[in-house]
Amino acid sequence: MEEINETSKIQFFFHPLSADPKVQLVISAAFLVMYLTSLSGNATAAVIVQVNRALHTPMYFFLANLAVLEIFYSSTVAPLALVNLLTMGRIPISLSGCGTQMFFFVFLGCADCILLGIMAYDRFVAIRDPLRYTLIMRWQLCAQLATGALVLGFLLALQLTALIFHLPFCGHNRITHFYCDVLPILRLACGDTRMPEAMIFIVSVITLTIPFSLISISYIFIVAAILKIRSAEGRHKAFSTCSSHLTVVLLQYGCCSLIYLRPSSSYNPEMGRVVSVVYTFVTPVLNPLIYSMRNKELKDALNRVMKRHLLC
Repeated sequence: MEEINETSKIQFFFHPLSADPKVQLVISAAFLVMYLTSLSGNATAAVIVQVNRALHTPMYFFLANLAVLEIFYSSTVAPLALVNLLTMGRIPISLSGCGTQMFFFVFLGCADCILLGIMAYDRFVAIRDPLRYTLIMRWQLCAQLATGALVLGFLLALQLTALIFHLPFCGHNRITHFYCDVLPILRLACGDTRMPEAMIFIVSVITLTIPFSLISISYIFIVAAILKIRSAEGRHKAFSTCSSHLTVVLLQYGCCSLIYLRPSSSYNPEMGRVVSVVYTFVTPVLNPLIYSMRNKELKDALNRVMKRHLLC
């Protein structure tokens, strides 16, 4: 009982991004703008796909799922980060609160990365075998793939969070980050961290290395198939569709790999905070922008909806 009481009293404080309150205010304003842009952009993309029957295809089904995931993913990090930026890290977070945030961050982040890999497979089938595309990517399979990404992300996050927060925490309680990320929290533990570090590596391989390898292989076949298309318009449309997905993939996987696919002992808190801004704030903003700018059908659907509302 004494150990439980002591654990319940543990609190963490976030390290300010800057010692200057004015700089903190500017950073928080930038984060707020990116967060609101991410919410509105991803919500718009998801609603447009839902209300437009012409977009009820596997490709846009996965895009809508990605948009919804990004909304929850951003909301896991942004509100608490904004509060701590404005208060200069003076408001503590409990051990259970930190564990909850880490769980949802890892859960939604893993599901996001796996879903990007599934979207690469969808584009591969669409370009490689267009005549049998609807037969292969039937709705039952699409639903199973999307659900599988969530279930796998949930299980990996549950195991990793349980391993980390099973460790004892003592002494230093200031997190050198703006949210409860895996590696900064692990640095505060005073027990044996070999098991959690091994689990971090396993999760990184499953959600980063394997999907990125599959995406790379898929794009080799995709490019070969696109080059066989005779019409310039057809090649341009295919490249346009795939380039938007590839841009998101490089941003997401590249930044995450810099942090998690390396030994925990080499983790640099300063670099970690800067790079994590990309995949927690920048990428959720870019996802709907990249897909809408590079996708004619989505732009046309958005324009039709806007014109309809303006006429009403």
